[in-house]
Amino acid sequence: MRIRFLGAARGVTGSMHLIEAAGKRFLLDCGLFQGRREEAAEKNRSLAVRGADLDFVILSHAHIDHAGNLPTMCKSGFRGRVHATHATADLSDVMLQDSAQIQERDVEFLRKRGRATVEPLYTAHEAAEITRRFVTHDYNQWVDLAPGLKLQFRDAGHIMGSASVNLEIREPGRETVRLTFTGDLGRPKMPILRDPAPLAPAEIVLTECTYGNRVHGEPGEEAGRQMKASLALAVKTALKQGGKLIIPAFSVGRTQNILYYLNELMEEGAFPKVKVFVDSPMSVAATEVLQRHPECFDAEMHAKLQRASDPLIASHIEMARTVEESKRINRIGGTAVIIAASGMCEFGRILHHLANHLDDPRTVVGFVGYQAEHTLGRRIVEGSRSVRIYGEDVPVRAKIVKLNGFSAHADKEELLFALRPLKPDLQHTVLIHGETDQSLPFAATLQLEGFRGVTVPAEGDELRI
Repeated sequence: MRIRFLGAARGVTGSMHLIEAAGKRFLLDCGLFQGRREEAAEKNRSLAVRGADLDFVILSHAHIDHAGNLPTMCKSGFRGRVHATHATADLSDVMLQDSAQIQERDVEFLRKRGRATVEPLYTAHEAAEITRRFVTHDYNQWVDLAPGLKLQFRDAGHIMGSASVNLEIREPGRETVRLTFTGDLGRPKMPILRDPAPLAPAEIVLTECTYGNRVHGEPGEEAGRQMKASLALAVKTALKQGGKLIIPAFSVGRTQNILYYLNELMEEGAFPKVKVFVDSPMSVAATEVLQRHPECFDAEMHAKLQRASDPLIASHIEMARTVEESKRINRIGGTAVIIAASGMCEFGRILHHLANHLDDPRTVVGFVGYQAEHTLGRRIVEGSRSVRIYGEDVPVRAKIVKLNGFSAHADKEELLFALRPLKPDLQHTVLIHGETDQSLPFAATLQLEGFRGVTVPAEGDELRI
């Protein structure tokens, strides 16, 4: 059995891990690398494995850094199946279409700038081709993928449909080996979604460690209060200054959580009702997909729906689908909340809002998620006084704030809580999906706790079992 780490190794984007076992070659995830544009374009086009050489893909969830290179794999000859949960399949359909359309628009823009030979990584047609290859499974259902190879998904509580992956692998003449791939682990007591299910016992675990050296703040219900408090303060600041609150947010998970808490805060009278714009066709589509998958909801969300009170819909929330609707938002005076993708400010409609409002000191920009190295969001959060957007220098005069507690990733303590029950059986504890300032300290923590075989592979490294 061999595992090669092709992405999200000592980094947090481009999740892709190649496994050769039981006579099969398959991927855990197939994500887009995100970062410096030229480097990202080269890495995403130069895949370390050809699709024609794969039997199937197992997808943990639909975020683009985990699913976004599936159409590229299809272009390189992949003709197998993509195994995922029902919600992940539905969500991947709209997210991959959105990703393709963004690339096609970017290429159109670059061609107008004289780069006539540039091509999109993949088109909307090619994105549609891979979604027809999805095979869906229930949570906790065991599936025979091949002789000696079984799969089970457990709820990871990260975004709708997200799953940890359990594999039972039996090579001829050998004992069964259990492998658990955490995917991206969520946090307990978050709104809308169920809590993460316990990880399956295993001899090998591939665990994310995005926040392996950080504690988000108060656990459980206190985290919810912290999120609401930081969001309320940002809205009140924008109201006091007479400006906009602009929130770059991932279309899936983060946008819906923000809507959930904004509605609660206004119902509770924390501040006067303000207009809220969700300016992202992807966010609108993701919200609609979420509403079709009540199997992902927690008890509180079910209770709200039974009271005929959908916490994601209200008269003061406007969903902007078209370009004209998006442009109209920038012409509206007074205070409003604008939630737009992408969460790391690398593409999408958020760029237009930042270009129009970053130089205005009345503006508040609230960051609710992780900002990877070399992204525009990271430069703004780290205090750049000027940033380039669409080739123009834009002064940063807006108030930049971090809205605490909104992360959908487990922190150090939550990761330890999830992993400790596995320790008696583990022989290999492999840390992925974490930059070195998070993964290396977390590796040291696990070693001190007595975990065996703790490793932090670099991209291209191979583990032989």
